[in-house]
Amino acid sequence: MSVVSRLESLRKAMISKSIAAYIIPSSDPHLSEYISNHYKTREWLSGFTGSAGTLVVTQNEAALWTDSRYFIQAETELKGTGISLCKMGLPETPTIETWLSLILQKKALVAFNGRLMPYSLAKATIQKLKDAKLKVDSNIDLIPDIWKNRPVLPSGKAFTHELRFAGATVEEKIEAIRIELLKNHANGCVITTLDDVAWTFNIRGNDVDYNPVVMAYGYVSMDDAVLFIDSNKISNTIVESLQNEGVAVLPYSKAAKFFGKLGKKETIALDGNRTNFTIYNSICKRNVVHECISIPTQLKAKKNSVELENIRGAMVSDGVALVKFFTWFEQSLGNEKIDEVSLGKKLFEFRSKQPNFVSESFSIIVGYADHGAIVHYSATPETAYEIKPKGFLLIDSGGQYHSGTTDITRTLHLSSPTKEEATDYTLVLKGMIQLSLAKFPTGTRGVQLDVLARNAMWREGVNYGHGTGHGVGAFLNVHEGPQSIRQNENPVTLELGMVQSNEPAIYRAGKYGIRIENLIACVPAYDNEFGKFYQFETLTLCPIDTNPIRVEMLTTDEIDWINSYHKMVYEKLSGKLTKKERDWLKAKTKEI
Repeated sequence: MSVVSRLESLRKAMISKSIAAYIIPSSDPHLSEYISNHYKTREWLSGFTGSAGTLVVTQNEAALWTDSRYFIQAETELKGTGISLCKMGLPETPTIETWLSLILQKKALVAFNGRLMPYSLAKATIQKLKDAKLKVDSNIDLIPDIWKNRPVLPSGKAFTHELRFAGATVEEKIEAIRIELLKNHANGCVITTLDDVAWTFNIRGNDVDYNPVVMAYGYVSMDDAVLFIDSNKISNTIVESLQNEGVAVLPYSKAAKFFGKLGKKETIALDGNRTNFTIYNSICKRNVVHECISIPTQLKAKKNSVELENIRGAMVSDGVALVKFFTWFEQSLGNEKIDEVSLGKKLFEFRSKQPNFVSESFSIIVGYADHGAIVHYSATPETAYEIKPKGFLLIDSGGQYHSGTTDITRTLHLSSPTKEEATDYTLVLKGMIQLSLAKFPTGTRGVQLDVLARNAMWREGVNYGHGTGHGVGAFLNVHEGPQSIRQNENPVTLELGMVQSNEPAIYRAGKYGIRIENLIACVPAYDNEFGKFYQFETLTLCPIDTNPIRVEMLTTDEIDWINSYHKMVYEKLSGKLTKKERDWLKAKTKEI
């Protein structure tokens, strides 16, 4: 069934309910970034496979909004579908509401499924549509009637995230949540996102690709703690363990009704950005809502000492796998056929042999030559380039280990770089190093540090469209909040224990992409008469390609940083390698 046919089926369903426009976000009821196949409705309808995007369909037109990471990919995948691409962030791109107001008649009905949209976004969308004199229904799900042979809901089993990795018991986490409830003058909090649920109850699962989570909801009040999960997904042993820590376990299907019947006039802490519109509305009808960043989100962002030590261990395992992989790659390039797909599979093979490895942490990005300029490129057998010993190769990958989550990007030059290539590479490296060297007072936000990663390239009139850093979980989601390092304002300050990425980049469409990424942890720096200062500890352990560097562009501090980093990489990894791999690593970490 083609995209055109699927859209026609949707339009017929829209006619039956007098719907003029239907909005399809890229989400599930838990507002997950990565979603199970059952909820990949936007992908099924549009053919666009990127993780972020919103499809809007009217009787005569269809358009998809996505951000700069996916512009090139979306243009390719939407060809021939009749769906227009709307590039978010560009001044000429209309908002969804503006676009609809221009093409629909007044009082036309716009609909969406409120279970798949955050409350804050849905509320703003509804108001803007009403301001445009359009009607809105947020309680319509047209998909079950048109998606035949739809994938079933995931049925993976939950498993315990052991205390030796978690560093805190369920009981201790619930107590920490209750302390925050008191600070917020709230009686309880609803836990809706899968990573928050997993963290709170020390469980993990495999219901979503790359993220070790299980479909579940949670609730914690001053007196109760409840986990909502299907009985076939959790063993009696785990249930008994949770009950011993004060947690009641109820069926997943009971969650919505439970939330809708919370005691009248209770004060419930809710995050409008992380709670779907339907659930939020069911709660606020009977209770007072205290809007705040999800309490488990705030707590889990600050890794405890046990988690940090485990993450450091995961970085060693990941670094060993990467060194083995790059050693093999350098020897094999030019001697056997390697393409983007086979290279990704080979890296997975090396990672899978490491202790505590569970899965990749996201779909690997192997972008050779101009494919590297596609920010979230995903190679297929049909699109994969054969890799030749020339030009840039970008590899963005990560692993899920019981001990931690990794995310690393390395860009290699496979021959002699041109002056433009070497200049761009060095600008990216300078940005990554400058952020790595940052020291900053408490209360600093990521937006205040973002310029450090961009300053060198801004002076040359160059920029990149995505953020510089995202939070990373502890054997959880590779992208987590609430902190970020990006140009967009985010009021969340960087706190001790927070782990985030550091990934400046330059993309030249039709030529190449360059991104260098390490994970960094916020740790103490100074405590003096001027207050407390923090700095970043670089966690990732893997050599950075020095071949494309224009050393004359680096400052003394930057040269010292890369030499010190490479010394650390060699010291921490060399003892776990064969002589051949150790010799390779010694050469790659030689001082510049």
